[in-house]
Formats: sequence, structure tokens, C-alpha cells
Amino acid sequence: MLDELADDEALSLRAVARSVDVAATSLYLHFADRDALVLAAMQHCHEGLVRLGDEAAAAQQDPGAALRARILAQAQWAEEHPGLYKVLHESAVHRRLGMPFKQVMVDRTIDAVRECMDAGIAPRDDATTVAIDLRTAVNGMLAQRINEPDLPWPPAAEQLDRFLAKLVGISKPTAPA
Repeated sequence: MLDELADDEALSLRAVARSVDVAATSLYLHFADRDALVLAAMQHCHEGLVRLGDEAAAAQQDPGAALRARILAQAQWAEEHPGLYKVLHESAVHRRLGMPFKQVMVDRTIDAVRECMDAGIAPRDDATTVAIDLRTAVNGMLAQRINEPDLPWPPAAEQLDRFLAKLVGISKPTAPA
């Protein structure tokens, strides 16, 4: 429902209860309120997103290819689930409560950038700063594609390769798209 609505404020507990054929009051046995339900749903989705990135990265030998594959898997997920992506990054629940479980994605990106630096395929720098810059660029790219789908977007892989070159210092793609 959140993927379809693309807005956590549009979700009602009554609608959720109807969709799973239970009484609305039954939901309160599991969730204190609508925000708790949204937060639990987003944590579940985020765990799946992290798992996709981990699997894509693990299939690569080169750390640059692994970083690229991780981000492309996340970009594909965002393309397939634009509403969920919006709720993860732009929702009222996110603004009110935060989503601390998202730190794992930041940590994975920092580790991946550091691995590229350690392997000598990216220049030595502060891996945390570089990873945050990269995540900002990628999240901006994905949000813009979702919020302004009619713009003439280049392929996501090409845009990502420019981010990897300019922000991380990886000189060329290390794996096909």
C-alpha cells in the first residue's frame, strides 16, 4: 500500500486492516499507532534493499565493481518501488521519527569506498566523507527520477559511473551494467 500511495500520511490503519481482512483494533495489538506500522514496514523494506545490495556486491571480485553493483541494485529497487523509496526518504514519519535502521546502508557504503581506496583503485581520502557525498548524489539522482519522470534522464548506470569517477575517483567502470 505504501508503494502505491507513495505517501505515508495517506495510509490509514483502517485501510490496512481492510486489506488484510482484520479489525482495525487488531492492528493495535502489534503497533502502537500508524507511525509505528509505517516504521516497521520501512525497516522490513530497507532490510530487503540492503540484502539486494549485499548480494550484488558479493557477486563481484573487484571492490569498484562491488560498489557499483551495490548501488545499481539499489537504483533498480528504487525504480521498481518508487513509492517505497519516497516513503523511506521523504516521508513525514522519516521527518518526525527518523529511521535509524538506515545507518547500515551508510556503513556499507563507507566500507565499500574504503575497500576501493585500500585496493588503490580510488585515491586515499576520508572514506566517510566520500561515501556521504556519493550517497547524496545517488539519493538525489533517484529522487529526481521518481519525482520528475518526464525529464530526459541518461541511463542510471552512466550517471552512476560519473559519480564514481568524480566523487570516489574510480577512473572507469569496472563491470558492465
